[in-house]
Amino acid sequence: MLRIGVLGLQGDVSEHVRAMQRALGGRGEVALVRSAAIIPDCDGLAIPGGESTTLSKLIAGSGIDDEIKKAAAAGSPIRATCAGLVLVSGKIQGDARVKSLGLTDTTIGRNIFGTQKDSFEADLDVLGFDCPYHAVFIRAPAIVEVGDQVQVLARVDENIVAARQKNVLSLAFHPELTDDLRIHQLFLDMI
Repeated sequence: MLRIGVLGLQGDVSEHVRAMQRALGGRGEVALVRSAAIIPDCDGLAIPGGESTTLSKLIAGSGIDDEIKKAAAAGSPIRATCAGLVLVSGKIQGDARVKSLGLTDTTIGRNIFGTQKDSFEADLDVLGFDCPYHAVFIRAPAIVEVGDQVQVLARVDENIVAARQKNVLSLAFHPELTDDLRIHQLFLDMI
């Protein structure tokens, strides 16, 4: 039985939990991570969207940031969505308020696609998928630069919106808001 942690401090946590439970299909359980000492007992971790500045402060203040770094270094799969993508990045353009975890060799631009009112949906050609993936973008960031170890999985125009570096899957969109579980399955296959 798999145990997947979902960071439950802020953001669309319940949607992530429900989508992960559907993807697991009875093969495991979802554990809410709201304090330290939970991540070490998980086989993987999902970091939901939300507000990256707030999430950064909350994980630093609770010690969860160190647990995420240790889990990533040990090879535990991490799926980072929207604000989570900002948190796992190596660098954030022009924003010193968010302390990134430095898990990927990426540079992130926050709110690349505009404000909340500029949220949109798009069909993405995702590397390895046989048909487009319908993605939901909400005040989305994007990856603006990647290192040699980063595999680009999808783009919207020139903006990278999905990438993988070893055991970290970074997404600018919200897979928990669709019924398509292929992104979740990609994450589970990393375990």
